[in-house]
Amino acid sequence: MTDPQPRDPVTRHPRPDFPDQEQDHPGFTGPMDPPPDHGEESYRGSGRLDGLVALVTGGDSGIGRAVCLAFAREGADLVLTHLPEEEAEARETARLVESAGRKAVAVDADNRDEQSCERLIERVAREFGRIDVLVNNAAYQMAQPDGIEAITTEQFDRVMKTNLYGMFWLTRAALKHIPRGGSVINTTSVQAYQPSPPLLDYAMTKGAIVTFTHGLAQMVAERGIRVNAVAPGPVWTPLIPATMPDTSEFGKQSPLGRPAQPAEMAPAYVFLASPQSSYITGEIVNATGGTPLP
Repeated sequence: MTDPQPRDPVTRHPRPDFPDQEQDHPGFTGPMDPPPDHGEESYRGSGRLDGLVALVTGGDSGIGRAVCLAFAREGADLVLTHLPEEEAEARETARLVESAGRKAVAVDADNRDEQSCERLIERVAREFGRIDVLVNNAAYQMAQPDGIEAITTEQFDRVMKTNLYGMFWLTRAALKHIPRGGSVINTTSVQAYQPSPPLLDYAMTKGAIVTFTHGLAQMVAERGIRVNAVAPGPVWTPLIPATMPDTSEFGKQSPLGRPAQPAEMAPAYVFLASPQSSYITGEIVNATGGTPLP
C-alpha cells in the first residue's frame, strides 16, 4: 500500500534541480514550479488552539499562509496582513482559513509605517477583544551578489524597517492586548547564524530577531506571556524567485538536499502557540533540514 504521506524526509518533497525562474517582487504562488505545499492536503488539526485569536504578519503566502492554515485547522481565528499587490494571495489564504470553519480577516498593512502597525493592532483588539498569538513573520530580502556596495540605502532601510522596526512596533502595541497565557512567535532564519554574503542586510536583521526574542522573553515572563522564534532554513516560497538570481539549486546545500516546503514549518509555530509548550520561552526552534546551529 502506498503511504499517502511519505515519511522519508529526503524524498517527501521535490528536490532540486528546479526549473530556473524569476519573478518581480513580491513574488506570487501561482507561477512557482514546483508549486509550494502549505499543508492544504496534509495538515490535520487536533484542537490545540481552540478559540484563540492569532495575528500573522505576511500571512498571504509562503510560511505565513501555512501557519494561517494550520492555526485555523487547530481552531484559531486569524487576522493576516499583506501588501496591496498581494491582495489576491491574501484572499486565497483567507479562503483556506474559512474552509476550516474559522474567521479570517485580511488587512493591507505595511510594517515600515509605525501608524499602520498601531492601527492594525487596534483593529484586531477592537474586532476580537484580544490577541492570543502574535506571529511576526513579514520580511523583505533582496540578494545582492555583487557585494555590500550594491546594497543601496533605500534597500537597507526597507529591510531594516520591514524586518525589525515593524516587529518592534507591532509587539510593543500588541502586548497590552495579549492575555496571560498568550505568546509572541518571531520568524528568524538560519541566516542569523550562517549568513550568506548576498543576503548581508537580511541576515543582520535575522540575528537581531534572535536577540530580541531572548531579551523580550525575559522582560515579559512575569506577565505570563511567552516569546519564542522559529529559524527556518531554505524554504520554497514566492520570495525566493522574486529576490534571488538563481533558483535552480535552491536548498540543495541543506543536509536533506532540498528546500523545505512551507507546510513543514507550520507545526513548529503551532507547538509554540499551544499550551503544550507552556514552559518554553526565549527559545529558537531550528528548522533547517539538518544544518547545525548554536
